Amino acid sequence: MTAAEPDSLAVWCRVRRQVRWAAPTGAEDVTGPVTPRVDGFVAWCEGPVRRRDPERAARLRSAYALARADAARGTELTFPVLARWQRAVLGGAEAPFRTGVAYAKGGRERYGLTPHTESDFARCLRDSADPAVPLAARAARTYLDVAFFHPFDDGNARAALLALTFVLAREGVVLDEVGPLQVTRHADDPEGAADLATLVAVLTRATRRRSAASGRHTAARP
Repeated sequence: MTAAEPDSLAVWCRVRRQVRWAAPTGAEDVTGPVTPRVDGFVAWCEGPVRRRDPERAARLRSAYALARADAARGTELTFPVLARWQRAVLGGAEAPFRTGVAYAKGGRERYGLTPHTESDFARCLRDSADPAVPLAARAARTYLDVAFFHPFDDGNARAALLALTFVLAREGVVLDEVGPLQVTRHADDPEGAADLATLVAVLTRATRRRSAASGRHTAARP
């Protein structure tokens, strides 16, 4: 990366400090447990992902099973944990932290690498358990951290979504849809980052509402 090329990771770290994570609009009161009528991540894997690539869907399902098991145990989110899931995502023996500059969005975003990048990422992952920040905001922030630190050579969008679902599931929240989360995000967009936290909260409330309605309908059957 030349001096003229912007470092989108540095931009994200600056934006990350600007966002009012502790008070995102509409995300303050989302807590678990939230048990869905259907698991949205599984439905996504078995729907659009499987239609495009059955093997990719199977690998994602395997990685998701690992993430859910770690969430049930209350596992701390660390890079080695992410890497274990990523090995399942990619179907490979290794998923090391990248060793060079990374690119995404057709080269429009470039993520730098310094001697401190990996330790900075570890600190951000620890923030996923910060009780001072609402759950929906922590999940959204973790998603963006993975996306913009771009720790792996491949599959970072999938890693980000797994990390988001893990943060929620660790506190008893499972969404019944994940499709709305899969919108392109930009490192230099603080409003978009806050909007993602709000969206996670909206999806959580909708999941709770649909689950409750489904339970009422089931109970009403003779």
